[in-house]
Amino acid sequence: MTVEVDFGDDGLVPAVAQDAESGEVLMLAYVSPEALERTLETGRAHYYSRSRDELWEKGASSGHTQAVQEVRVDCDADTLLYLVEQNVGACHTGRRSCFYRTIDGEDVGEKVFDPDDVYE
Repeated sequence: MTVEVDFGDDGLVPAVAQDAESGEVLMLAYVSPEALERTLETGRAHYYSRSRDELWEKGASSGHTQAVQEVRVDCDADTLLYLVEQNVGACHTGRRSCFYRTIDGEDVGEKVFDPDDVYE
């Protein structure tokens, strides 16, 4: 049985990307029905950019892809969890995770690449 995801009025649901092996939370992005379909078809994470108003594949330009091992749905069917194998870093700032700062501004994230080398 396939769970019917509730994409709501705007047609998007949040998706948390989590490292399948370590459990580290890597990022949060939004997913449209088409992005979920492409993710399930290809095994690579696809998201929907609200700022660019377009579908995007994680790592298509940087090479920092996410191989999706499993997709989970929360109890209300309005949030997704992508369990992924992250290639290099998930964050455009060069960190492994987008959650690299404490609320006090302390940098606690591992820098794994130089964004100037990747996003020229």
